[in-house]
Amino acid sequence: MLEVIQPGLLTSVQDLGRTGHRQLGINPGGVLNTLALTAANLLVGNPAGTAGLEITMGACEFRFTADTRLALGGDDFDARLDGKPVAPYWSVPVNAGQILKLSNIGPGGAPGIRSYLAVAGGIDVPECLGSRSTDLKAGFGGHEGRALRKGDRLPLGEAGIKATGPAFGVRSPQWSGLGTHQNDSSKLLTLRVLPGPEYEQFTVAAKNALWQDKWRITPNSNRMGYRLEGPELKRKQSRDLLSHGVVPGVIQVPPSGQPIILMGDAQTTGGYPKIGVVIAADMWKLAQAPLNALLRLQPCDLEQALHAWEEQQRYLAHVQQTIAALDWSRATQYRK
Repeated sequence: MLEVIQPGLLTSVQDLGRTGHRQLGINPGGVLNTLALTAANLLVGNPAGTAGLEITMGACEFRFTADTRLALGGDDFDARLDGKPVAPYWSVPVNAGQILKLSNIGPGGAPGIRSYLAVAGGIDVPECLGSRSTDLKAGFGGHEGRALRKGDRLPLGEAGIKATGPAFGVRSPQWSGLGTHQNDSSKLLTLRVLPGPEYEQFTVAAKNALWQDKWRITPNSNRMGYRLEGPELKRKQSRDLLSHGVVPGVIQVPPSGQPIILMGDAQTTGGYPKIGVVIAADMWKLAQAPLNALLRLQPCDLEQALHAWEEQQRYLAHVQQTIAALDWSRATQYRK
């Protein structure tokens, strides 16, 4: 079991989401930063889609009732296991009775937004529609369809890796080059964007503003969508659109002219014009962006978007290769 001593602001059971149900109006949900949870799962010997915990703004505490391994992805909230630091993207052995505690802020006062906890064997709550993710709005999946509370006890699955063995780690996505588009000299978070289906319906001024101006993530943002603040984006003609399917990453522009980037828990259909789509390979960066962060949207084409996705997959392949090399080294030492 994993016992919840303090749940923090918003902690929920999540995996990579439930697919194939959009026709029923059920969004895929799942973790907002799939890259972080996937890497953390690989580090503890789990399949990529194993359920873990999405932790928002730290300030949580957990007790382990059995020997296992853990790994954290995403932001660094100065995590400590019985007082000893646990760095993100490190696989660490855990003894029964040990306590993992995350602060509400990173080392040196650095702000953070989300961290992801993977445990060997995964969080073994029942599957619902093929996923263990929590749908917080609809109230199903995960642990009783809700965010975690103090005193919750989460069952762990059968581990595919031994708890014993030394700690080891890999480079974070940022240090591996995937964060090279994250910040420029002005400390702006840069997101690559494909022009959307209604892009040409917007005025020249609106198009220029989309690419050239700064955008602030407002506090009125959540797992459904990130609302941005900046110049008003106007269309050439104001006319209604038929409701249509939407996916995470779509940038909708409501009548206010202030764009909304849809996130994992967004609705499955909408009627607002879509001026652009944040590429899939950059959604993890947005998931880690704190409220009031400043964004810059950078145009890209399909070829660039596919190349960025391939870069991300190469990073995960490198994580798997590192683990395989360590396993081989341990096996060789054991035979000797």
